[in-house]
Amino acid sequence: MRTLAIIAAALLVGGCSAHAHSAPAAEPTTTADTPALAEPAVAPAGLDARVRQATADASAAGADITTAILDRSSGQFFSSGAGQSFPLASVVKVFIADDLLKESGGTLSAADRQSLDSMLRFSDDSAAQMFWDRNGQSAIISRIVARYGLTGTAAPWQPAKWDVTTSTAGDLVRYYDMLLNGAGGLPVAQANVIINNLAHFAPSGADGYPQRFGIPDGLYREPVAVKQGWFCCWNGANQVHVSTGVIGADRRYVMAISSLQPTDEATARNTITQAVKTMFPGGKA
Repeated sequence: MRTLAIIAAALLVGGCSAHAHSAPAAEPTTTADTPALAEPAVAPAGLDARVRQATADASAAGADITTAILDRSSGQFFSSGAGQSFPLASVVKVFIADDLLKESGGTLSAADRQSLDSMLRFSDDSAAQMFWDRNGQSAIISRIVARYGLTGTAAPWQPAKWDVTTSTAGDLVRYYDMLLNGAGGLPVAQANVIINNLAHFAPSGADGYPQRFGIPDGLYREPVAVKQGWFCCWNGANQVHVSTGVIGADRRYVMAISSLQPTDEATARNTITQAVKTMFPGGKA
């Protein structure tokens, strides 16, 4: 265990081994008029070991997974390969939506709002391409990186191809945490537009691809708000699957997990889902 002075500084952790960190608990302060502060919630026991186990199991199946989990209540951060870069696929649509809402001041036409909702809920590629082209392509990523302090996120080498924007699990967890607490500069009302859409994600995307892999089917007993990403192929025959978002009715956890696996789509989806199930037995955080 290592004590963190600032949680955000730990959100980018490299390497393939799992890590857990905890922020110092606040000392209770009492006065005649002030009750003692509540003790911070404790993260699930053994989560660090289960992250390691899930990573090892996935590796045995031929998959390279990266994971970052932040317990926003206790400040504990768990990771495996959190600084390792991978293509975001459709997860970049969260960045596109964030930038759109920020740059517009939250005022969207009815048509744009409908397209934004479709982009986030159904992972609509045509809506993403429209906003990407209209709002400056790679400039969108530059603005997000600047506002959220993302050190492992890079615009695509081909500006028109938003889906090969690269990032890390650590950056994505940092992004979601700052989206929720407002530190990234997006007002709460606009952040809730994103989160509420992610909470109502469709079982299948606009292209018919199943979206219930990774977090939603791994944490099947928790309310989740997720953005998923997928495509084939990357660095050869690797199926790319990325599952990210917010876990729990109280938004206690933010999580990002990616998987690269040279196999068929169904097997790849099962691998990333099983990894989450290993981390959170019984489907609950």
